Amino acid sequence: MSYIIEILPSLLNGASVTLQVFALVLILSIPFGVIVAFLLRLHIKPLNWLIHLYIWIMRGTPLLLQLIFIYYVLPSIGVRFERLPAAIIAFTLNYAAYFAEIFRGGIETIPKGQYEAAKVLKLTPFQTIRFIILPQVIKVVLPSIFNEVMTLVKDTSLVYALGVSDLILASRTAANRDASLAPMFLAGAIYLVLIGLVTIISKQVEKKFSYYK
Repeated sequence: MSYIIEILPSLLNGASVTLQVFALVLILSIPFGVIVAFLLRLHIKPLNWLIHLYIWIMRGTPLLLQLIFIYYVLPSIGVRFERLPAAIIAFTLNYAAYFAEIFRGGIETIPKGQYEAAKVLKLTPFQTIRFIILPQVIKVVLPSIFNEVMTLVKDTSLVYALGVSDLILASRTAANRDASLAPMFLAGAIYLVLIGLVTIISKQVEKKFSYYK
């Protein structure tokens, strides 16, 4: 117990970085994904081709490879990012592609008649999206969104590959220094707590949106 108390501060410092990455990626990737999903409805062939190519690359290659590309490869052509911004950019681009596909599927469930009704009511495209489409889409996609959010919690451990002092790097450092697996197990317990919190929040949010049934 005394050993756990000794290493806990360093692990909590690492966990704070993990939470920072998680929060920033979530704030950036969900709106980006929504925008990409609605851009696909414009049916502009060159734009649609580029968006599908982006989604295909992001979903078809490992996130770790994307992290390495942004931080280690882009500097060779003069594009440089610090470790944390590089990680956030890679995560945002990756998760926005997944969120875009989730929202695209949700948008396709909306009957075309509702778009026609919005035109009759003389709503602008923005008003149609905000007041008619998004409330229904959100209800449909919530379970899938929260599944991705839970995956994001665990995927944040990949930032250690760029040398970012997150929870995993802090636990590995302590484990190597002390020749003990206890820090790794403690890091796992912290991840379980985070996943548990996300699960509780997801249930509350889904309950809040249940009035759309």
